[in-house]
Amino acid sequence: MEKSIADFMNTRKWTTEEYAANERIDVNIMLNLTSKATDDDLYGATLTIQSSRPVFNASYTSPIVNFVDKDVVFRYSQFTPFQFDDNRVVANDPMASNITAILAYYAYLVLGLDYDSFSPNGGSAFFKRAQNVVNNAPEEKGIAGWKAVEGNRNRYWIVDQILSPRFQEVRNYFYTMHREGFDKMAASPEEARQKILSGIPKLNQVNKENPTSILLQFFFNAKSDELARVVSQLPKEQRASYVAMLSSMDVPNVNKYQALNK
Repeated sequence: MEKSIADFMNTRKWTTEEYAANERIDVNIMLNLTSKATDDDLYGATLTIQSSRPVFNASYTSPIVNFVDKDVVFRYSQFTPFQFDDNRVVANDPMASNITAILAYYAYLVLGLDYDSFSPNGGSAFFKRAQNVVNNAPEEKGIAGWKAVEGNRNRYWIVDQILSPRFQEVRNYFYTMHREGFDKMAASPEEARQKILSGIPKLNQVNKENPTSILLQFFFNAKSDELARVVSQLPKEQRASYVAMLSSMDVPNVNKYQALNK
């Protein structure tokens, strides 16, 4: 199974653009099998996906995605290669198709966010492909994570919010913090830090208008350490407002931010 996943992600051509080997996006996938049906090749699992991008003029790589998907169930027979078609997301077996649909969805999401970090709204085409996977996802009893009615923190809502005008400031900030922030940190550190800090109030406004948004938590899962580090570089008397905003937006990491006031 490990080889099938690696081959699927690494050998499939996900874009029409040509990349050198050193230009490929760094992605880590961990599939943790949590159950297996005794009389079938049916698995339950969690999927952790992480990706990062290089920072200009630095050895540092910036995390782009750090997410755990707990709604993973699929059928897999040993040594069976994974196949996927954007025009036919569901093949003959919905359960077997579910794992390739999930992997394709996150491949497009990673690509979209990577492109967004290099150019304003650069990832839109990939997000629309991810949304196409959602719209045509496998349907069968036991398959979850693809529908709006199943909750507000699943695959449907992540890409729906990315493409929604209500969350445009999140995408704007994603570009700003990378291209105008981290990529310029070596040349103009103070200016770069201010670019990163200036977007936090805008994110806070999005959070007030869209409380409990999955997209914002998806964002903070990857970026909380970096944001805390940038705020920590301010004099203590200037940190309070940023700590308050980050704490209200990113409750799971509140202790990380509150420690900056000590």
